[in-house]
Amino acid sequence: MSGEILVARRGIVPYEEARELQKELAARRQRGQVGDVLLLLEHPPVYTRGRRSKPEELPMGAAWYEAQGIEVRETDRGGLVTYHGPGQLVAYPIVDLGGYGGDVHRYVRGLERTMIDALGAAGVRASVIEGLTGVWVGTRKIGSIGLHVSRGVTTHGLAVNVNNDLQPFEWVVPCGIEGVSMTSLSRELGAEQDLGAFADALVAAYSSVFEREAVAADGVAA
Repeated sequence: MSGEILVARRGIVPYEEARELQKELAARRQRGQVGDVLLLLEHPPVYTRGRRSKPEELPMGAAWYEAQGIEVRETDRGGLVTYHGPGQLVAYPIVDLGGYGGDVHRYVRGLERTMIDALGAAGVRASVIEGLTGVWVGTRKIGSIGLHVSRGVTTHGLAVNVNNDLQPFEWVVPCGIEGVSMTSLSRELGAEQDLGAFADALVAAYSSVFEREAVAADGVAA
């Protein structure tokens, strides 16, 4: 193993609260006050717009979406618009890329492999599509990635659709891809899945892909 990854499970956390937590942990990581951290959580319904997002990705307008009970938030991550909601597993790795070879593109490929391996352990065969970021089951997207790197430390991360409502994806242009079909672990397997068990599989896959020892450390993100 190349080192530890501290794993903090936080349940359902509002998006802005999670952003502030990431900023705090990233600053502490940059100062060497904490090791690499993997936050595992869910968000209440929210659309997040990446740095390259365009207005047409939210064709109904922010007020319409908020009337449906879905927040709209700007973010500094890469990528375009996406949706987060309960039942979707979100993983935010706050890591120093120097310990991962310093190559962000290689790290993203590792996150894709992490999702593929975790989904495989759950019984769903997933893969990547050349030229696109994220993970797919055939032509249906099941996992997304968007990172931000500052002073060598990552924030934001990945999201895998497990049991979440997929309807909100149909109201936008997810990840800037017109006509994309979204899917989830529960849809592929025909039954609701154990989110906690899938989180365990994701942590195991991350540990294997990046050669890290996962250590439960919920208090680090208190």
